[in-house]
Amino acid sequence: MSIIQGTAGQDTVLTEARPRRRWRWLAVPLMLLLVIAAAWPAVSRYAAAERSVSRERLRFATVTQGHFVSDVAAQGRAVAAVSPTLYAGGAGVVTLQVAAGETVKKGQVLATVESPEIANELAREQVNLDSLRSAVARQRVEARTRISQGQLAIELAKVTEGASERELARAEDAKRRGVMPDIEVARRADELTVARVRAKQMQEESGLLAEGLNFELRTRQQEAERQALLVDNLRRRADELTVRAPVDGIVGTLSVAQKQAVAANQALLTVVDLSALEVEIQVPETYAQRMGLGMAAEIVWGEQRHRGKLTALSPEVQNGQVIARVRFDGDTPKDLRQNQRVSVRIVLDERDNVLMVQRGPFLEAGSGRSAYVVIDGNARRTAIRTGATSLAAVEVLEGLKAGDEIILSGSDQFDDAETLYLRD
Repeated sequence: MSIIQGTAGQDTVLTEARPRRRWRWLAVPLMLLLVIAAAWPAVSRYAAAERSVSRERLRFATVTQGHFVSDVAAQGRAVAAVSPTLYAGGAGVVTLQVAAGETVKKGQVLATVESPEIANELAREQVNLDSLRSAVARQRVEARTRISQGQLAIELAKVTEGASERELARAEDAKRRGVMPDIEVARRADELTVARVRAKQMQEESGLLAEGLNFELRTRQQEAERQALLVDNLRRRADELTVRAPVDGIVGTLSVAQKQAVAANQALLTVVDLSALEVEIQVPETYAQRMGLGMAAEIVWGEQRHRGKLTALSPEVQNGQVIARVRFDGDTPKDLRQNQRVSVRIVLDERDNVLMVQRGPFLEAGSGRSAYVVIDGNARRTAIRTGATSLAAVEVLEGLKAGDEIILSGSDQFDDAETLYLRD
C-alpha cells in the first residue's frame, strides 16, 4: 500500500506587508474628500435656492438682439364688403319679385310696396300743383292786361296834355289880337297844368301797378314752385315703393313674407355683393390701441397667402375684443366664399437692433415685469421691463442683456421663490 505524500513541502509562508496596509486606510478618506469636493458646488447651489425644479420640466430661451417684427394674429371670417339692407319706402303691402339666394343685377326690381296713402296724396298734390300753375298763367295774363290799360291811360293823358298846350297857344294868340279876354287865357293855362299833373300821375301809377302785378306774379310762381317740390318729394317716395337692386349680387336674407303688410322704413331684404369680400376679425383691446387704418396685413387661407390692408376699426370694445376689417390688396380670391374662416396677421411695428426673447408663459404669469434668469446652474428672479410683443417674441427694454438665458415656463409653479435650484 502506497503512502500519499502531503503538500507541506510546496506551501510557502507569506509575511504581511505592513506599509501597504497603511496606504489602504488613507485612500478611503481621500476618496470621501474628493466626492465632497465634487458635490460641494451642487450642494451649495441647492442650499442657496428656495425651491428645487427639474430641468426636464422647464423650457429655456436665450436673449438675442436683432430684427424685431411686432404683429398680431387673429382668426376671422370672410364677409361681404357691400351688403346693403333695403327698406320699405312707405306703409303698405309688399310684393316680392325674387327669392333668397337668387342672383340679381343692379337696377333689377326686387320688390314693390302698394301704398294707397302715398298714391292718393301724390294725386291730390298734383292737382293742387296744376291749379297753382293755372293761377300763375291767369295772373300773368291779368298783369299784362292791366299794364296795357295803364299804358293806355298814360297815352291818353299825354294826348290831353298836348291838346291843352294847343288851346293855350290859340288863347294867347287871340288875346294878342284882342278877341279873347285874359280870364279865358288863364283858364286855358290852368287846364294845361292839370293835364300835365294828370299825365305825370298816370305814369307813376302805371309804374306802381306794374311793380305790384310783378310782385303778385312772383308770389304765385313761388307757391307753384313750392307745390312742385312737394309733388317731387311724393313722386320720389312713390318711386321708392319699387325696391331695386343697388349692386350686382345675390339676395341674402328676406325679412318679410309675400303680401305682408309693412310699416314705413321696415327692412325688407339684403343684397350681398360677393365680388368684393373683406375679412372681419376680433383682436384683443390691448393690441387695438396700437393698430391704425392702413396697416399692412397678411391673409392666410389654406395654402394661399394674400396681402391685405386694415380698413376699419370699431371704436367699441365688446368682451375685451375689438372688431376690425381687413380688405384684400388686389383682387379677391375667386374660390373664397362668405363666412369662410381665414387667418390674419397684422404687422404693428418693425425695427432693427432690438433686444428680444422668445415669447412664453412667463410673460403672462409675470405680467412682463419679471423673469427667472439662469446663473451658474440656479435661476434667480429678476425684474424686467418689456415693450412690444409679437407672435413669437417680446421686446426687452430693461433687466436683461443679450446672451442671458431665462425660463420660458410660467412662474406660477414656483410659489414666488426668488431662487430656483435646477436639478438634472
